[in-house]
Amino acid sequence: MSIARRLLLLLPLAGLLAGCHGAVLDPAGDIALQQRDIIYISTALMLLIIVPVLALIVVFAWRYRQGNKDATYDPHFDHSTALELVIWSAPLLIIICLGALTWWSTHLLDPFRPLNRISAEKAIDPKAKPLVIQVVSLDWKWLFIYPEQGIATVNELALPVDRQVRFDLTSANMMNTFYAPTLAGMIYTMPGMRSTMHAVLNRPGQFEGMSANYSGAGFSSMRFKLYGVDQGGFDAWVSRVKGSGQALDTARYLALEKPSERSPAMYFAGVDADLFDRVFNRCVKPGTPCMKDVMQHDMRAGGGHPNDPHAGAGMPPGHAAPPPPGEKPKGAIFKHGEEKGDGPNRTSPESKDAPANRNTSHNLVPAAPGLARAGTV
Repeated sequence: MSIARRLLLLLPLAGLLAGCHGAVLDPAGDIALQQRDIIYISTALMLLIIVPVLALIVVFAWRYRQGNKDATYDPHFDHSTALELVIWSAPLLIIICLGALTWWSTHLLDPFRPLNRISAEKAIDPKAKPLVIQVVSLDWKWLFIYPEQGIATVNELALPVDRQVRFDLTSANMMNTFYAPTLAGMIYTMPGMRSTMHAVLNRPGQFEGMSANYSGAGFSSMRFKLYGVDQGGFDAWVSRVKGSGQALDTARYLALEKPSERSPAMYFAGVDADLFDRVFNRCVKPGTPCMKDVMQHDMRAGGGHPNDPHAGAGMPPGHAAPPPPGEKPKGAIFKHGEEKGDGPNRTSPESKDAPANRNTSHNLVPAAPGLARAGTV
């Protein structure tokens, strides 16, 4: 095949690459900028090994080719101390550098940690309070609640430039990942749990956020628009959302919680003050006990610290009751059948006289056509 034909075959691949976005390498926020620098530094450190190795492959292949009579031929060579030092010391130094970089960046860019600067040129004002935004991942859309402004939006997020933002995140149904590449890194949202992320946007513009964790049929279209605006533009945007008229109450949230794909941007002029807390505690639906109330009830009943002599007293009695204080629970494999109890997920051995049920199951192999029924496995 000619070179021209080979190049023509590569054109479709080039077209696919042309559709890629460089959001990760074109950050608009200081956290994303520092994360991009870590990528650059890590890549450069790894190239310190990769490039010389690739170059030496070509050099060795050329120098020790069969036609080069001047090359040294030593079939009995098996060791060189100097070569071993180079081979092992260079990767070791790179691993040490990567480890130090990882340790430093893990602590400095911890999403739970408040920012220590707005940008490399601008220090943070210790008196300025961060903008609080509550994020709820739904199926398959994003709900953003602005508690200080008393508004909420779906699939649209607006941030004032050069102001620290604190995201409180949870999920209504399944685990998901909040990801705005130009703003900061990924952070998980999980039902019954609350995560926190601090970030800042340093330049105005229109960007895109997405879900980075597969969560079902509508995952690929679970995206939102991110707008960076100045303080005046942010105030105007808040006023426009407040003019939408409708409020996000319990009934409207329960309707919004139902799965939907490719949902357009939605605006809510008002929102229940405790809605995010009820989503987090999984008690939005009327009559549902909140998770925190259930745990407080158990604590009052004695189900607190494991060393508490009354630990687990709030749990119902039965075969699943906790062991006496100071004793470890007995594993199911060491229990007799009568100790385990019965349930839909347990199958007792065929023999009634079995001394213990060690996770055995009674399975009857189906008979093959024309043969008698097979025995028990």
